[in-house]
This record gives sequence, structure tokens and C-alpha cells, in this order.
Amino acid sequence: MTNVYSFDGILVFGLLFVCTCAYLKKVPRLNSWLLSEKKGVWGVFYKAAVIGTRLHIAVALSCLAMAFYVVFLK
Repeated sequence: MTNVYSFDGILVFGLLFVCTCAYLKKVPRLNSWLLSEKKGVWGVFYKAAVIGTRLHIAVALSCLAMAFYVVFLK
């Protein structure tokens, strides 16, 4: 029996979510539409975008490490 949700899958999803929100913060129309709320459920997008922009070096290194893990070790 295997797990439906694996830890590395959750990490990949989290990294992709943070990277996508940080990219969407740079697009003016999407920034005002999607990232305008700072509280509640929609605030998760804003918080992920802030994490992606402030910790961009750590996020980039994490993405590279996860890509190496998924391609070569898994």
C-alpha cells in the first residue's frame, strides 16, 4: 500500500506555488487582481509572493535541489 500524498510531492507543490505567486506579483494586472488581499484565504497568494520575492535566492536553490532530487534520485 502506498501513500497518496508524499512528502517530496508536497515540497514540490509548495515550491511551485511560491515561485508562481512571486512571478504573478511582477505582472501588473494579476498583481492588483490576485494579490490585493492580505488576509483570509486569498492572503495565502500574497504571503507566498512575499516569501518568493524576499527569499528569492533560497527559493531558487531549493528549486534546483528539488529538481536534482526528482530527476536523478527518485
